[in-house]
Amino acid sequence: MGADDSTRSLEENGENEEEPTVVEDVKVKATDPSSSPALASNRGNTVVVGLQEPGGIFTPHFNTSGYDGNVQAVMFPPLVDINEKGEPFGRLAEDWDISEDELTYTYYLRDDLKFDDGSPLTANDVAFTVTLLFDPDYPGTTDLTETNLVGGLDYKEGDADSIAGIHVIDDQTIEFQLEQPNARALTMLGGTVLSENYYGEKYEKGDLDYMSDYHLKPLGAGPFKFEAYHPGEEIRFSANEHYYNGKPEVDTFVYRTTEGDSQQFFQTGELDYSGFVATKDNFELLESMAFANIDLYTSSNYSYIAFNHESEVFKDPNVRIAFNLGLDRQAYIDARFQGYAQLANVPVSPISWAYTDEVEAFPYDPEEAKRLLDEAGWKEGPDGIREKDGQKLTVYFFTTDGSGSNDIFVTLAQENYKDIGVDFQIEQMDFNALLARVDNGDHDLVSFSTTMQPDPHIGVQAFHSSHTGNTFRGYQNEEIDRLIEASVAVSDLDARAEAYHELYEKLKEDPPIILLNYNKSLAATNARVEGFEPNGFRGISLSLENLRVVDTP
Repeated sequence: MGADDSTRSLEENGENEEEPTVVEDVKVKATDPSSSPALASNRGNTVVVGLQEPGGIFTPHFNTSGYDGNVQAVMFPPLVDINEKGEPFGRLAEDWDISEDELTYTYYLRDDLKFDDGSPLTANDVAFTVTLLFDPDYPGTTDLTETNLVGGLDYKEGDADSIAGIHVIDDQTIEFQLEQPNARALTMLGGTVLSENYYGEKYEKGDLDYMSDYHLKPLGAGPFKFEAYHPGEEIRFSANEHYYNGKPEVDTFVYRTTEGDSQQFFQTGELDYSGFVATKDNFELLESMAFANIDLYTSSNYSYIAFNHESEVFKDPNVRIAFNLGLDRQAYIDARFQGYAQLANVPVSPISWAYTDEVEAFPYDPEEAKRLLDEAGWKEGPDGIREKDGQKLTVYFFTTDGSGSNDIFVTLAQENYKDIGVDFQIEQMDFNALLARVDNGDHDLVSFSTTMQPDPHIGVQAFHSSHTGNTFRGYQNEEIDRLIEASVAVSDLDARAEAYHELYEKLKEDPPIILLNYNKSLAATNARVEGFEPNGFRGISLSLENLRVVDTP
């Protein structure tokens, strides 16, 4: 969370009974493209974008850093991608079929697909990639067991030397058999593709150590191909003449990773495109740059506070409801974002087909919160702090190192929770330390923001009792499990949306989190570059093939 210069007090925001105003998504065209800084205008047919330093693992499915994922997206298009509405569409696959019983998925690859070295990309490469991800030594986070692929677990956990559910029909056609339906199978099995000849040259089941030799030598099939990585400086790519949709007009694409002020880098012309924290101040600053095309759009991610469900305090759902009711989230959002964020009511963004506004957000209702805490046996003590069985209602909130926005939240939360009898203690630390302590279960509450959510299942799968992650361990609800399973049991988006809406209603009765806000994204492009169309599901990755440099007047 970035700094905030709002002069409105939290109390003023809390007392404002008017409907909160959320700034609409908007595109603002540059008023004077000719004012582009010379550093940018003289760059030629090269486009430079700002990016945080990646981890240096540029092989899809093997990275843990999202910034590595940004690098991979330049080079590795999937078979099936997600558009700006969160709906699937074909990239390397021009079409697909799903059987009536939703147990057979058939993908039809485009004609004459090639990797960026000119070698053919075929269904055999797709089969190799899926097999690799079921390997017992696979160390990454792409869990294809969710797809229920026939024979997948036999290969992963048994002696099988191949996966029975993979059928290569011909060079352009591949079929997958599932044991039971799963709507996510379309995009998960239809993900990015690794060359069998390149990445599989040394492959033996159960030994993937060799893959680390390839992480800085990626071979993809995207609009740009890898040229060089200079840590702390840049990642450089060149236009791929073998890309299925044609060689891009831009000769060179660069991710600049130098540490520094992205606003300054954009203002001086060192960057052609950059993202910014979405605030009124930043938007107005970009408006003052006459050469900037501005995109303000709603992201598919959201911010939330997670409960430690192994804590005795939070085993009672009414206590968790009370903590939701006792926090004036709208006051925080108003003060922090100045209209550039929206109160979250369900764990999916408003830009998703799975969103509904018919499930109301928890209101700020401290009196009801007090009543629920009383019912749960937490009685107010002589110092105003509630007690139960001789234990004070003291909770520890973990957050990352302090910034202006954290100060706003902490001040508000301590005031709100003190008002309902909670001793709200703050522990700030760096992100890695926070993750380690959450893994150990040392926390009571912790703040997080999701990554972009291309499928609504990503936002709720951790609430399922079978999920192995640490953030929500201890949360168990058989009805919630059933509804999560129902939301991926069919592929039809309308039927899935109906299941999600029922799930969201049930989550209000047994909340695993305190939803905070849906986030806006703010980006600016130097008007000398056309083609950037960022969206809340895929960022800029779908734009890259369409970039072109134009002459400014």
